[in-house]
Amino acid sequence: MSLNFSYRHLYYFWVVAKEGGMARAAARLGMAVQTVSAQVRELERSLGHALLKPAGRGLVLTEAGRAAMRQADLIFQLGEELPATVRDAATTPGVRLAVGISAGLPKLVVRALMQPVLGEAQLRLRCHEAPFEELLADLALHRLDVVLADQAAPANANLKLYSHALGASGFAWYAPPSLQAAARRGFPQSLECVPVLLPTAQSVVRQRLDQWFEREGLRPMVVGEFDDSALLKTFGAGGLGVFLRPRWSMTN
Repeated sequence: MSLNFSYRHLYYFWVVAKEGGMARAAARLGMAVQTVSAQVRELERSLGHALLKPAGRGLVLTEAGRAAMRQADLIFQLGEELPATVRDAATTPGVRLAVGISAGLPKLVVRALMQPVLGEAQLRLRCHEAPFEELLADLALHRLDVVLADQAAPANANLKLYSHALGASGFAWYAPPSLQAAARRGFPQSLECVPVLLPTAQSVVRQRLDQWFEREGLRPMVVGEFDDSALLKTFGAGGLGVFLRPRWSMTN
């Protein structure tokens, strides 16, 4: 923890930035405007940069202020979570596991990956689904214990993250009964003639699919794109279109 500045001063700056002015911040804090202003100036002095500048009747962040605000948001968000975290730790025994699940990862795959820990006595499991980059940020801040995703974490010397391959999967195409005959006829060229459901462009699977389409010279008739794999399967099974599903197998 840095001792070059006061976290109390940082909190006053954070409130001023949230409220957009010294007077509103002072009212929220129940303090005199002069006191709040002096605390913010002391923070600026200790950091060596101006964090706020006048704009009309209020204040706005400088470039340095925006950088400080991003850090302050993280710090005080964690601080707000502290009482609940301590209370849960003191009152609820058991093994806690916070798992981040990359959006689009098939739920049956997640269930298979987590099967070894589900028999743990007094397991308290918390699952959070979000985009991959958001999960990595939460993992770096220790809000998550592990992230399950369909891609490895990018190399970053500033983050101590480790990627391990847990399984591999091929894919198969599925079609509702009304589309099976047309989809089989001349596959994969038939994908240009039948409605197709795909993951969104942000997913790793979609990126590899697009490469395969290009190699095969295909322009599939895409009628739906989905972030959530379970939702994609539901619409596909309901007859909206042909869709792709993994054939999962665990690695050693």
